[in-house]
Amino acid sequence: MNDDPTDFDPRRLARLRRYTWWSIVPLMPVYALFPAADLVSGPYTAPEIVVLALVALLVAVDGTLLSAPLMRGFGHGPRHPAARGAVFAAGLAAMGYAIQAHPAGLVWVVPIGGLIGVHVALAETRLRWPIEIASLVVTAAAVWVAAALGGPHPMIGMFAAFYAVVIVAMVSALVVGVVWFWDMVLELDRARSVSGELAIARERLRFAADLHDVQGHHLQAIALKAELAERLVGNDDEAARAQAAEVAELARTALRDTRAVVQGYRHSNLTGELANAREILEAAGVRTEVRGDATLVPPPLQPLFGALVREGTTNVLRHSRARHCALEITVDGPRTSVVLRNDGANPPGGAGGSGIDGLRQRFATLSGHVEARHDGEHFELTGTAEEPGVAA
Repeated sequence: MNDDPTDFDPRRLARLRRYTWWSIVPLMPVYALFPAADLVSGPYTAPEIVVLALVALLVAVDGTLLSAPLMRGFGHGPRHPAARGAVFAAGLAAMGYAIQAHPAGLVWVVPIGGLIGVHVALAETRLRWPIEIASLVVTAAAVWVAAALGGPHPMIGMFAAFYAVVIVAMVSALVVGVVWFWDMVLELDRARSVSGELAIARERLRFAADLHDVQGHHLQAIALKAELAERLVGNDDEAARAQAAEVAELARTALRDTRAVVQGYRHSNLTGELANAREILEAAGVRTEVRGDATLVPPPLQPLFGALVREGTTNVLRHSRARHCALEITVDGPRTSVVLRNDGANPPGGAGGSGIDGLRQRFATLSGHVEARHDGEHFELTGTAEEPGVAA
């Protein structure tokens, strides 16, 4: 037995669809069996049987044709009010004639109730109750008049009208109830599809953020070392060759990391990112200081803060003339914060780049937040989050 609550078997929906189809579409021919039984046993002449049978067939066929679109949910039927009204009027006339002929003719209210239920299910939401109430009133009035014409006592008409209202209400409620249930199933299935699409979109955003972090960080370091090697050529060829070798190694590392991101296997951690950031920054002439113990950061938050340090380091190299950078790690119970400060920051040119926006989105998934603040030539990037599942 599969206990995964996210598992979905499309065969179950297909079985439910078949069950619902048999509960909606063939109902009108079944309801037409009641007038057929009345025609067989009632006191009708041959011409009367032919005319009444044609009307019963018309009601059954029209109701069946209208029932098929209900498999798409509420309000998806054809809009031909004149034709629908003519069929309903013919059904009411046949019902009234049968009731006037003998009391057993009341069975004709069953297909009338089914037809009303189909009309209500096909209508817009704001029109369903008005159509239901108006149909009940018209049907009750027709039954009352027909029963009064066929019997000597007026109480017969009142009883017949009450009986007709109860039967019509029950039959129409049965039709509407089945369609309502199926409409809810369709809505849930659409919600499931939208949820799947959102999950794919979130994964694409996560992948784009990871790719931006990896490529931006490595390419910035490659560019820096390539420029350094270019300046050393002719002055210190040995150092230039060393820098070129490091460029090649960085390129290979970037390729490996990019492949790992594509395959979904790259799991950065704060400790590794701190060591990498210090090496890169100091190679660029930025004095780097780390305060706090990265190993105290909970494992679930290590990749998150690793991404923060990686993005902050890239910004220092790309958007500043920094000479000093400080990284501060604070762990207070389940709450962890990492602050990256640097001097020599360029003047702010907007609300922040796409990298910081991506960080904000990633931190938001853990109810954390990221703040980027300029203070003159100083820039501060702060990330705060709590370990999932741990109460403060």
